[in-house]
Amino acid sequence: MLCVAGSMLVAPAPATADPRGDAKRAARAADRAEAVLEAATEQARTAAQRLEATAAALPVAQQKVATTRGVVAAARAQANTARRKADAARAAYQKIKGRFAAAQSRVDRARDGVDEIASASYMGGDIAVINVLVGATGPQDAMDRLGMVGQVMRKQQKTVDLVVTARRDVRTEQDQAGLAQRAAEAAEQDATGKLQDARRAEDAAEAAQAAVVALAESRREALSVANSQRTAVLAKYRAAQAEEQRVVAALQDWESKNGGSYSGSYHGGMLLMPVHGWKSSEFGSRFDPYYRVWQLHAGVDIAAGGGSPIRAAADGRVIRAGWYGGYGQYTCVFHGDKLSTCYGHQSEIQVYVGQHVRRGEIIGRVGTTGASTGNHLHFETRINGEPKNPLKYLPSCLC
Repeated sequence: MLCVAGSMLVAPAPATADPRGDAKRAARAADRAEAVLEAATEQARTAAQRLEATAAALPVAQQKVATTRGVVAAARAQANTARRKADAARAAYQKIKGRFAAAQSRVDRARDGVDEIASASYMGGDIAVINVLVGATGPQDAMDRLGMVGQVMRKQQKTVDLVVTARRDVRTEQDQAGLAQRAAEAAEQDATGKLQDARRAEDAAEAAQAAVVALAESRREALSVANSQRTAVLAKYRAAQAEEQRVVAALQDWESKNGGSYSGSYHGGMLLMPVHGWKSSEFGSRFDPYYRVWQLHAGVDIAAGGGSPIRAAADGRVIRAGWYGGYGQYTCVFHGDKLSTCYGHQSEIQVYVGQHVRRGEIIGRVGTTGASTGNHLHFETRINGEPKNPLKYLPSCLC
């Protein structure tokens, strides 16, 4: 039955990206388990808290595994794309770099031609041209010789133009090579960054998977402990039921013997809030999913600091004051009209049986005695000994 109950605890819950929200949800689940098993053994309560906490955390952890796996796939794809771009950018750079080298070679060859022209001019090239013309035998010969000189000059100009063009080409190729090189370097850096992202995503996915495994193992261990406590817990539940029956019988017996002689009477209306705090547990029957047992929580729990004053909810006579099993330090006050209020888990009782108390008078201090897991007041309202919901008698604001 515990395994069935355990399976009920791991129903999928909405995932959240807020770790603080996850922690709060797990803490609330553990608090609920603690409240349900307040009358159980300490080991059973601890096991239940672990079961509830892991049940609350497991769906979120499983969702995180799925999410991180998706991130890994996306990061790997981005890394592969970036690597292909980097390879293409390097290939483009090498191609442009080759064109730049070829253009530089053309510049070098053209510069050699210009150097030859400059050398010829320095060595008297202009005088040689004049000598060619002076040596002509006639006008026609001179024209022919002048044409030859023009051809030489045009060739020289072509060589110079070739240098200019080659220089322009090499500057263009140089600029393109620089751009290609920067693009290749940027693509390489991007590819490296994407690969690092992918590796980090893989680490996160592994950590998320490890968290799921740890939660599952913790849950398995908690179920084992809960199973081992079954006999002891059920025995305590039977004892708690017997305690409740004894309380009802004792209050009914007192009222039958003394109720008629009590001079005061309860005339209805709201009771005084017995302690300043906040409601931590409701009145009513609660189902224990670990041991498959219904049990009555005969009052409301009001959490407050240890030692906080507890005040009488109305005028009345103290009819019970002392230790009472799972209730710990327990006081009951009869107010008339069959109404009694009872106060459990006190650290200190400050009244005695038979004492008359006034509304608002301090009758004890908040504690955690008996079957309690923290400082709070267990407050009950009873009609003819039978427990009734205190919220029907207290201010709706609980203030």
